[in-house]
Amino acid sequence: MARIVMKFGGTSMAGTERIRRVAQLVKRQAERGDEVAVVVSAMAGDTDRLVNFCREANALYDPAEYDVVVAAGEQITAGLLAITLQALGCEARSWLGWQMPIHTDDAHAKARIGSIDTDDLLASMKAGNIAVIPGFQGLTDNNRVTTLGRGGSDTSAVAVAAAVKADRCDIYTDVDGVYTTDPRIVARARKLKAVTYEEMLELASVGSKVLQTRSVGLAMKEGVRVQVLSSFVDDSAPDADSIPGTMIVTDAELENSQVERQLITGIAHDKNEAKITLTRVPDRPGAVANIFTPLADANINVDMIIQNVGRDKGETDVTFTCPQADLARCTDILENRRDAIGYNRLIPDTKVAKISVVGVGMKSHAGVASTMFSSLADRKINIQAISTSEIKVSVLIDEDETELAVRVLHTAYGLDAE
Repeated sequence: MARIVMKFGGTSMAGTERIRRVAQLVKRQAERGDEVAVVVSAMAGDTDRLVNFCREANALYDPAEYDVVVAAGEQITAGLLAITLQALGCEARSWLGWQMPIHTDDAHAKARIGSIDTDDLLASMKAGNIAVIPGFQGLTDNNRVTTLGRGGSDTSAVAVAAAVKADRCDIYTDVDGVYTTDPRIVARARKLKAVTYEEMLELASVGSKVLQTRSVGLAMKEGVRVQVLSSFVDDSAPDADSIPGTMIVTDAELENSQVERQLITGIAHDKNEAKITLTRVPDRPGAVANIFTPLADANINVDMIIQNVGRDKGETDVTFTCPQADLARCTDILENRRDAIGYNRLIPDTKVAKISVVGVGMKSHAGVASTMFSSLADRKINIQAISTSEIKVSVLIDEDETELAVRVLHTAYGLDAE
């Protein structure tokens, strides 16, 4: 008997028919004699709809009240799945974020999980009850609802798996694993048998929609075995214990397996970036800190940063990227601090995309960046910004050239399926 956490995303929960299919998969896992907890996302599109309501009410909404609104989607699917499981003859009940409870900090809309009280949950699971848990949400010490950021149900699932010491956390999505790139863009993209935590962390952080970044980081920290697989399978498909999904594993485990290592593991893209340029910023010590300290205090994540070389006038331009969802708050903060920062103009741009190549193999191989730059140059794709890490190179380009760039790089690195 194993203890399994199963997580189902929004496309898997989009309507009663799909929820019924999810219930069948959960029932089949429970019939193996396993203790099962299920973490669910809101129905596809519901969270976007709720977010738009908040923006229409107030573009600079209170994040605490935003959390109250957007957490409702997962509560609905948790209740519906529990009802459907009961109709199939299963013992099941929902556990809301305050009933377990899932303790978080008070960084609303981007809360981090501190601890989960699992005594009652484990007792229920050991008694044969299937636990259905709404992802994405938690509770502050002041009993205010929080949410974990977009894609936060993945983090909820991994956190629950770590808290209950699960044998495995199965993440069910609308794809059957992790691919070398988005197969909707590149038809010859290949499914990967295994990906290291480190590679998956980078892929998630630069736009891969398979797993949320924080969920991968938490899985790596807590040693949670994660498998990515599809919920869109027919009744004759094998169960999750034998389905060939993609396993997220340690680098040592991958080195010891029969999986062929490649220089580049995957190509990711992200159109949810916004670029901000501040012109004629004073070129003096502390000027950049005046820009980014208030953004950090507001929990706004900044990615690419470019500071031009200062000229004789003692001024420079500073360009950086942030999530589009944070653009309104970011510009509001900077405009309110214009005199303190001393810039001339603030220029936002949402028509950009970030393209990234990721692979542990680039630690020991030269030429990865030059291949990327020359391949894009050959197709007249202009690079607006660059950032790197030990296993990643990212560039910012015009949004309209996203798909072309992904296809060009996928071919350039030899990732196309035979």
